[in-house]
Amino acid sequence: MKFAVTKTVGLCVAAAFAAAMGTASATPATPSADHAAAQRSEDPVLVDCFSKPQERPADFILACGDGNSRLTSLDWSRWDAESAVAKGRNAVNDCEPYCAAGTFRSYPVVVRLDRPEPWKKHPQLQHYTRMTLTYPDDRPERLASVVTYPLGN
Repeated sequence: MKFAVTKTVGLCVAAAFAAAMGTASATPATPSADHAAAQRSEDPVLVDCFSKPQERPADFILACGDGNSRLTSLDWSRWDAESAVAKGRNAVNDCEPYCAAGTFRSYPVVVRLDRPEPWKKHPQLQHYTRMTLTYPDDRPERLASVVTYPLGN
């Protein structure tokens, strides 16, 4: 009985830690300032998990539901009306033996954003609608060296 209680408490602590880590890196310091800056810009924005417009974010959550995949240390070399390009890291939870007890592994990645379209929430803003991740070296298990994701509206 003691083992089951200890294991349950451990799982709860691990889940709480994972949830806190998932939201901490994506929360902008001043959401209204980010939104105002994005409205002044003519360049497209990247919409985050919280429906906030971002320009040149240093970090970006890919797995909005659980935070188990995120882009970190993004260094943008291009951000304009056509596309954006950055180098950074993709931190991915291996979820072994399960996600709450998993280990985050980090992989070098090149991020490309393109296909800007008007954002339905704020039609005066363009937002990128496609993200392509290219892994020049190692990559997360079960992923190809180039992966393309649609970005929602």
